[in-house]
Amino acid sequence: MLKKITAFLLIILAIYLSYSALMPSKISGLDAPKNSFSTERALVHLKAISKKPHYIGSPEHENVRNYIVKSLNDLGLETEIQDEYSFTDWGTITKPKNILARIKGSDNSKALLLLTHYDSNPHSSFGASDAGSGVVTILEGLRAFLSENKQPKNDIIILITDAEELGLNGADTFVNKHPWAKDVGLALNFEARGSGGPSYMLIETNGGNQNLVNEFVKANPDYPVANSLAYSIYKMLPNDTDLTRFREDGDIDGFNFAFIDDHYDYHTALDNYDRLDRNTLEHQGSYLMPLLHHFSNANLNNLKSDADDVYFNVPLFKTISYPFSWILPMLILAILIFIALVFYGINKRTLDSKHMAAAFLPGIAAVLINGLVGYFGWKVLLAIYPQYGEILHGFPYNGHLYIWAFALFSTGVCMWLYNKVYKPENTASLVVPPLFLWLVICGVIAFKLKGASFFIIPVYFGLISLFVLVRQKHPNIILMALLLFPALMILSPFIKMFPVGLGLKMLIATTLLVSLIFSLCISVFGFSRYKNRWAYALFLASLGFFITAHFQSGFNEERPKPNSLVYILDADNDSAIWGTYDTILDDWTKTYLTDNPDTSDNIKKTTFGSKYDTGFTFSKKANIKPLDQPYIDKQKDTIIDNVRHIKLFISPQRYVNRLEFFADSTNQFLSFNINGLDVQKAKGENSVFKKRKSNRLFGFYVADDNHLELEFTTPASQKTEIMLYEASFDMLENDMFNVTKRPKTMIPKPFVLNDAVIIKKKITIE
Repeated sequence: MLKKITAFLLIILAIYLSYSALMPSKISGLDAPKNSFSTERALVHLKAISKKPHYIGSPEHENVRNYIVKSLNDLGLETEIQDEYSFTDWGTITKPKNILARIKGSDNSKALLLLTHYDSNPHSSFGASDAGSGVVTILEGLRAFLSENKQPKNDIIILITDAEELGLNGADTFVNKHPWAKDVGLALNFEARGSGGPSYMLIETNGGNQNLVNEFVKANPDYPVANSLAYSIYKMLPNDTDLTRFREDGDIDGFNFAFIDDHYDYHTALDNYDRLDRNTLEHQGSYLMPLLHHFSNANLNNLKSDADDVYFNVPLFKTISYPFSWILPMLILAILIFIALVFYGINKRTLDSKHMAAAFLPGIAAVLINGLVGYFGWKVLLAIYPQYGEILHGFPYNGHLYIWAFALFSTGVCMWLYNKVYKPENTASLVVPPLFLWLVICGVIAFKLKGASFFIIPVYFGLISLFVLVRQKHPNIILMALLLFPALMILSPFIKMFPVGLGLKMLIATTLLVSLIFSLCISVFGFSRYKNRWAYALFLASLGFFITAHFQSGFNEERPKPNSLVYILDADNDSAIWGTYDTILDDWTKTYLTDNPDTSDNIKKTTFGSKYDTGFTFSKKANIKPLDQPYIDKQKDTIIDNVRHIKLFISPQRYVNRLEFFADSTNQFLSFNINGLDVQKAKGENSVFKKRKSNRLFGFYVADDNHLELEFTTPASQKTEIMLYEASFDMLENDMFNVTKRPKTMIPKPFVLNDAVIIKKKITIE
């Protein structure tokens, strides 16, 4: 009994280590050596640059820029500001102000680029994590690096971009317009998609990752969190970090370092100084320092590769990698060993064919039951707690409790099912079907998702367990538990990673992974005759987490409700409405939308939406306010060779932050120039804005100039109607509206145009 308890505790220890080893457990203080990174020193900078939202065009935006420039100057660096218009494939035009500096190296070689951005997301985020954490990581890392007074071999370029949140505009202007871009051999980008948790390393490259992985391993960061499964998935998904511009436009390789936990804080007013996880900031520093020392002296001309590596992290061994060319041989070898062990066990009569056949049932049932629970889990939760739908991230404040609840429930299901086939001394037979299933999974992975091929490593240790079980009817159960360490330490973090990073809609990944990992653990649990008792205990623990989550399902000051309100004046028909994106109104929004809001087509036809495809939901007629309407001057309208040439001058007559332009998707624009910047045609197209998914043409974010000069051409016979939406983010501060401030139990909803005063104006050309 003591050995079984010890084995169980070892399993718990392995799972604990798989998480605790991902990031530092304490931070470096102000007394840290001068040549080392200090989180406390970095926090001094963070407090200064995260006092207020500092999106492009806001007053605080300039203050933050000036602070960063001064901080770089204090380090003895000469800075410059790159200031040019940029139009990106996000359909956004603005004039970002990039902050640049350069440390001269001893060789005339490729440069290392340190990269992050300093703008916060409009309009309420304080930008402490995204990406103030990146700014202060670089500032403090540079201070520590320069304190040694050693000249690096490679130049080090510091680029702190602007307007990343709007459409990667700052990165666009650097890569495509700055002469230093051609010097860059590698970029290190520091980002955030939450306010805590471990920072994940993700590679950006157009080719293979092999040389990049090898150099990363040589740099030897203390807490690497990196795996080729995330790399493979990342390459298949649309990316939206500054490094995307470097890879796509400049064929420049790079590493992203981004943390994703506490996802509910992302882009909200909760992304502030107090909520940033200090250990997470320490983790970013633990990446920067060794990589800065290594790559500032490495040969950056040899990072390109046609080959890919499988790689993964594991406690003690850090990052392990091997070539893709090993995938099939390792799979084939595992299959051959499996077949040999099965025949050997049958001949030795330690494996029973009937027991093996019966053991397929609980494994398949666990995958099916837990898969269904995970798939429908989030949908059921949304039905019970519709307020979760107001958090567009899909990860509510009590999301971690639900991960625990579903993981424990899935483990209980596995315990209960496998107890049905329990018989004394049949554990060896129970191990065979899970290994067969894992080999099938690894076979599919080998052809469809090569980056996940490190899943074969736990299988090899499972084969060792099978060998021991075939040889010994009563093996040392502590040894069997130790053989589970690789599987538990490699695979356990994924149970949390998927729903944290992608929202609770990915609970199915949690429940399926639990089922598959448990099947490998049957080499230990198979010896227990009390799996039913374990199952009931796990169900009870799961229920406890569900109950705790229930009591934390509401909103309060610690868990504020995201809500939205805008005022829209239709200048063409002299009418106005209040609008919201919320599906559930609260006391604050009801003040303007009442208990009986309209759901008329008028509000739904308004084409503003969010990245999560959520549009306006309710509206209510509002009083018309005497807002100064935009000045629109048609300066040219001529027809030459059946092509209409039009020039418009648009000047807002009030303080505005954003102008959005829409036209029917059937309208054809042969060319389009915005403030002297040509909109490029897609490859093979004869017009611009050809592949629009909606009626939106583009959005203009005001930085310095608030006027627009539009020059475009259309077919002469086309009647063109352009809808202009002119928006300011000052609804709560505008005395004309007297909108009360939100209670402390509420925050502005992110990802949508919020707290805005909007004027809608039609521009007709016929």
